[in-house]
Order: sequence, then C-alpha cells, then structure tokens
Amino acid sequence: MSPSRPEPTLVTPQVLRGWPLPEPSGGKNARGSILVIGGSTETLGAVLLAAEAAMRAGAGKLQVATVASLAPFATNALPEALVRALPETDGGAISAAAADTVRDLAEAADAVLIGPGMADTEATQAFGERLLPHLRGPLALDALGLACVTANDASVRHLDGRVVLTPNPTEIAYALHVEEEEIEDDPSGAAARLADRAQAVVGLGGATSWIAAPDGHVWRDDSGTAGLGVSGSGDVRAGITGGLLARGADPAQAAVWAAFLHGRCGERLASSVGRLGFLARELPAEVPRALAEVAP
Repeated sequence: MSPSRPEPTLVTPQVLRGWPLPEPSGGKNARGSILVIGGSTETLGAVLLAAEAAMRAGAGKLQVATVASLAPFATNALPEALVRALPETDGGAISAAAADTVRDLAEAADAVLIGPGMADTEATQAFGERLLPHLRGPLALDALGLACVTANDASVRHLDGRVVLTPNPTEIAYALHVEEEEIEDDPSGAAARLADRAQAVVGLGGATSWIAAPDGHVWRDDSGTAGLGVSGSGDVRAGITGGLLARGADPAQAAVWAAFLHGRCGERLASSVGRLGFLARELPAEVPRALAEVAP
C-alpha cells in the first residue's frame, strides 16, 4: 500500500453499531421507496433477487421496471411490487426508449437501482444517457448499469456523490479501462481511483470487499465465505445497497453496511446449509436476521 494512502477502516459489528442505520417510524412511506430497473428476456432472476433483497434490507415500497415480455412474470413473483413494463430491443434487452417510460417512477423514487440482469451494452449505455441526467439520487449502479460510467466517468457527477457503484473486479477493470490483473494487484486503489473519477462511492465486491468514498476514505470488509461466489450473489448485494439507500442511509453507509450484511448472510448459510451449495435466492431471507445481529 502506498505510504500516502490512508489505512482502510476494517468493517466490524462494533464499527457498524457506531454508525447506525436510519430507523424511520411510521408506515411504508417513511421507510422509502426503491425502484429496481433491470433484466432481460434471459435474466429476469437478477431483478427478482435484487428487488427482494432491497425489501429485506428495510425499504418500504418496491417498484420494478423490466422488459415488457416478462413484466407479468415479475408481477407474479413479486406481489409486493408495482411493475412497469419497458420497451425492449429485438434481442430482449431494455431499450434506450425505455428511459422515457420509466422516468416518472425514477424521479419520484427515494432510491433507484439500475443494472441487475441488464443486457446489451450499447442499449444500456443509451438508456442511461437518456435517464441519468434527470435523476437527483440516491442512485446505485450495478453490473451493466455501469456502462455510462465506463463510457464517461463524469456521467454521474451531477448527483454530487449521491451514488453507489457496485462493480465486481471484471466490471471495475472495464470502468477504469485497465486489465483485470491490475485490479487484483491493488483492489483498494482501484476502488479509490474510480470513486475519485466518478465522484461516487464504490463498493468493489470479491473475497474481500473494498468500499471507497470520493473523499478518500476506504473500508475493508472480510466477512463472507467462498459460498458467496455463486450466480446471483452480486444482485443480492446490489439490492441490499439500494434498500438501505431507500430507507435513508447515506451512500458510504449503505455500501459499507451492504458489504457486511451480504457477507454475514453467506456465513449464516454456510453454517446452516453447508460451506458450498447454498443459492443466491436463499440470501435475502437472511438479511433481517443479519441486521438484528448487528443492531438488536
């Protein structure tokens, strides 16, 4: 580590208890609304995982926007949600024109998560370029939702830091236009570099999670097990992040808490199911229990 770089803060339950999440009183409106935008004809499951995780993290109202051909299935799978059907490309991805269809929901939501299960980089980038200028945050961008940032790292600066980016090592390498080996050599530096360029909080997933804020603060989270390296796990983490943003957590707090909660859910399942073999769909139900462990 560079001698000029601040030592990262290790995330522990004690650190989190000293940084308590907002505890809104009242009904569902007091707990915030989350809009999850994502999916394609081949990856509706990513949206379902993220949406449930957002609710399990404490969001009060759920809205989902996905490709029109699968919107009825999302409605059936998520009885808690308002589901908006979006125009799709011939290949089954969300089209650029969908930005106009979902803009009213996005502007009114307390937090927006874009990216889980999205396909077609060109269409997704065009969608973001059309929608992002109208948003004021909080916003979380996951997976292909980072396409706009990859193309132009100034694309979310108008949100004044009310953004969390949740890339995996491959995605952050794309965003920084470097080889993935460079990320492996210095993951915390990569997270800090993207946070500075985009002026957003970056939650870099992996065996160790690194969270970097635009002000230079970095956190290290070692929670979790090898079992979390499974399809859909990152969608759950993105959903937790979005849910915490919706209930009022600031971006750095949401990213740090989400990293720990995601890891702790994996640890709980490793204990009850087995070190390997549990499924991403089993993670969301563990989120309230993990929250109760930290803040009983």
